Amino acid sequence: MDTYHFSLIDPERDRQASFTLMRELRPHLADADTFAAQIVRQAGQGYRLLGAWQSEQLMGLAGYRLQENLLYGRFLYVDDLVVAAEGRSQGVGGRLIDALREEAKQQNCAHLVLDTALGNALAQRFYFHQGLLSKGLHFSQALQVP
Repeated sequence: MDTYHFSLIDPERDRQASFTLMRELRPHLADADTFAAQIVRQAGQGYRLLGAWQSEQLMGLAGYRLQENLLYGRFLYVDDLVVAAEGRSQGVGGRLIDALREEAKQQNCAHLVLDTALGNALAQRFYFHQGLLSKGLHFSQALQVP
């Protein structure tokens, strides 16, 4: 089995590698500097970005935050999960989910929660395989900001 190590992403040190990989999931991201600034802003709201490294190559990212609500109690919410094309079907995504589960347990969270697009059948199959179950639909509305 390939050896991976996991560490939180430093937006300065890991800027280019994390931006390049995150663009596979979020192609609308404009540039590495804007991405790093947003990661820093989101960190102020509790966002963390976990990297899966194989030697010096970034193979996967998981962005998450700890939250609490009346539905789940204390939970870990996964905002972003992406694996480099060459790391897919190599167990990287499953290892990231395992690392997030462990973090959730260490933080006394009752649930691990994430959303995925209705049309993303490959991700849905992966999540079911990881033991996550579909619990509902996520609704949103774009708003015009003044």
